[in-house]
Amino acid sequence: MPGPIVHAGAVVLCAHGGQATATSPFPRVLVSGQPVVTLATQYVVAGCPLSSSSGPFDVSGQWIVGAVRVQAGGVPVAISSGSSITVATGGPLVPVVVQPRAVAS
Repeated sequence: MPGPIVHAGAVVLCAHGGQATATSPFPRVLVSGQPVVTLATQYVVAGCPLSSSSGPFDVSGQWIVGAVRVQAGGVPVAISSGSSITVATGGPLVPVVVQPRAVAS
């Protein structure tokens, strides 16, 4: 399913509301002046509300299903309609704000 391409400046949260930040987006391909995120890009999660409980909480995550036809450096780009997973809880990463102009399928 097509969706907007996720880039380094996108607002991405863990399923519980913690802020997720791309650690190494692909710098050679830009959308809206920001490097794109590929399936190889790891995210770190800060401020997951579950960290104050005794159970597991989100510390990192990654997109696992992205664009089929669009790649950056031979790796599929992450799209907002793709699938992602976080380490520890297995919840998704939620793209809240992404650029609307470049769409991939």
